Amino acid sequence: MRTLADAAQSVSELAARVSVCRACPRLVAWREDVAVEKRAAFRGQPYWGRPAASFGDEQPRMLIVGLAPAAHGANRTGRMFTGDRSGDWLYAALHRAGLASQPDSTHAGDGLTLRGVRIAAAVHCAPPANAPTTEEKATCAPWLDRELALLAPGLDGVLALGGIGWTAALQAARRLGWAVPRPAPRFGHGVIAELATTSGRRVRLVGCYHVSQQNTFTGKLTEAMLDDAIVRCSGTLGPCRPT
Repeated sequence: MRTLADAAQSVSELAARVSVCRACPRLVAWREDVAVEKRAAFRGQPYWGRPAASFGDEQPRMLIVGLAPAAHGANRTGRMFTGDRSGDWLYAALHRAGLASQPDSTHAGDGLTLRGVRIAAAVHCAPPANAPTTEEKATCAPWLDRELALLAPGLDGVLALGGIGWTAALQAARRLGWAVPRPAPRFGHGVIAELATTSGRRVRLVGCYHVSQQNTFTGKLTEAMLDDAIVRCSGTLGPCRPT
């Protein structure tokens, strides 16, 4: 996987390579079974059933790192955080911050654009029970490594959604030779770690509770908390204008 990822010369080429990955047998079987069986509410819709590549600005100042595609979200629509309640929260917040052209994301052709922001994940295939194995996370890691390397020249911040996104971002930065605090800072909502790329560029890593329903429905993560985390990570990128 590392050879395939490192050969990508742009994030668009990287996304194309990600979208055809079949490296993890359990994840391949699960994502494709879900795409055939489908949820009743989406019975008449086609499912993507493949890895969900990163989405957004190809020269962003902020990278959002999530966990993995949802079985009936990105695994259905083919776009990160699209077609599920987690995405409803995330894109609404990005729109409030002026970083998304619209407040919702329903399907890959809905016209949504992001400005200064790109969304990636620790794992690019939907895992059973939203729980990728240690081996699966390690197998998928080269994709995030290469994404960070390609984006590093213009990157100011990384927003990690949840502990898995936090750990994946820290480990990727360390593998790339970035300066990372030691001992590694523990994940927490609002925690900030200062990283430095090999060229000396400072990058803020900001922790945020994941936008999953178990956090948003219970009030563990509120809109105000999510908005604050985005502002802490993005600074002032300026508004996104519809194209």
